[in-house]
Amino acid sequence: MYPLKSARLLTGLLALSAAAWATEPAPGLDPDAALKASQAAIGRRLADYAFLDRNGRQVRLADYRGKPLLVSFVYTGCNAACPLTTKLLADAIRKARGVIGSDSFRVLTIGFNLPYDSPEAMRDFSRRHGLDTANWEFLTPFEAQIGALTADFGFTYRPMSWGFDHITQVTVVDREGRIYRQVYGDTFSIWLLIDPLKELIEGTPVPVRSLADFIERVRILCTAYDPRTNTYRFKTTIIGEIVSFVAITIALVWFVWHERRRRRKTSAR
Repeated sequence: MYPLKSARLLTGLLALSAAAWATEPAPGLDPDAALKASQAAIGRRLADYAFLDRNGRQVRLADYRGKPLLVSFVYTGCNAACPLTTKLLADAIRKARGVIGSDSFRVLTIGFNLPYDSPEAMRDFSRRHGLDTANWEFLTPFEAQIGALTADFGFTYRPMSWGFDHITQVTVVDREGRIYRQVYGDTFSIWLLIDPLKELIEGTPVPVRSLADFIERVRILCTAYDPRTNTYRFKTTIIGEIVSFVAITIALVWFVWHERRRRRKTSAR
């Protein structure tokens, strides 16, 4: 009798363990691998994917060629990161339009949680966050293409018990549909978006027009995106290189000055 009870108890414990194991949340996104996949997409010409817009009309990615394009990915069930980063993008877009013109580029926000990110859900998402603005469309991809679409953009995501763990990025696409730049994080300098847009529109590197502009460019140059903190931080390697360069320059200037002074003293004798 007791062995039978023990066997039943053991079976129950094993069943509970198996259930707990089965419901254990999947591991989160590998931030370094996600960043590597995103960076690898730069220079890639995007395929011509089909979507449904907020009104249920079919559009294609090729319809948005001819002007630079900003592309972000969201899932409409998100209550934290996606609304926050979309608001940040909206602020950057408003400022960029003030600098380079309101009709100079387009914006797409794509829902990736299918079938829930339907045209109706995307329309509601844009309305709830006050994003009904010109040249900014919210699209629903077709489920058969979602894997190829996100891989093409270098966008990585993973389902979790609470929603999705995904890289936070805005993709800058040129007129011909090639990925030109990736911008990351919950917060970033608007010049990380404005500068590549201006370069694509004007066809030349953006010139430095003021001291404040120069300082901002140097600050951007000295920062790098950290996928583990989802922020930009100072690059210690560049700071070390700058310090070394300044030190070497000072040493060379001192050496040249010292040599000239020594030669003047020698010739005076």
